[in-house]
Amino acid sequence: MQRKPGFRLGVFVFKDAEIADYAGPCSVFAVAQRFDPELDVFLVAEGARPVATCAGITVQPAYALAEQPALDAFVIPGGPGVRQQMHNRRLHDYLRALPADCLLASVGTGSWVYARMGVLDGLPATNRKEPDRYEASHLGKTPIDRLAELAPHCRVSWARIVDAGRVVTAGGISAGVELGLHLLRRAGRDETFVREVARVMEYQRGYECYAHDIEYAAAASPAGARLLDTTSA
Repeated sequence: MQRKPGFRLGVFVFKDAEIADYAGPCSVFAVAQRFDPELDVFLVAEGARPVATCAGITVQPAYALAEQPALDAFVIPGGPGVRQQMHNRRLHDYLRALPADCLLASVGTGSWVYARMGVLDGLPATNRKEPDRYEASHLGKTPIDRLAELAPHCRVSWARIVDAGRVVTAGGISAGVELGLHLLRRAGRDETFVREVARVMEYQRGYECYAHDIEYAAAASPAGARLLDTTSA
């Protein structure tokens, strides 16, 4: 894959976003910057104010959606607050306006947003596979099963990472690290570079365990491409 200099990763944060979902990719890119300072990662939120994510952990975004920062990939994390983001028209309009060469990625239940928009129609995608207590009860549902309901035309995959071209989805919650490592690959960094980042993170065993748990699929489906190329109604 061709190396892309100055690869910029934007990670969306919102109220009650899952901490590891957004921190995982950020941590990977922060370490990768030690080897390649041109790599960039930053938080994006609906507004410019601090955002209270899960457990009351508050973060300050670098950009608001309206600022439309230049980026090469955009990550949506999961978490309890993702249900509101599934109906967030501003976020959906922002996603539709992104350039066609900008990767759309997610961790865990973040893929529900793409499911709601129809982006996953005709594509494979994944989600978190282990339920919490509520999800395991008769009142809830395991997130990956919910994904199948939200996107009936999506082929649900149990892979750790699913690379469907423009759309890249990861399981939850710790899979944010694997997503970050995989986005380095998509940025054109070779496997030696990715392995070295994992080493500095003292994540060698995790790297070896999950390096091949990646499903590669065809590029984005025509349905998803049409949806993202059109202006929202």
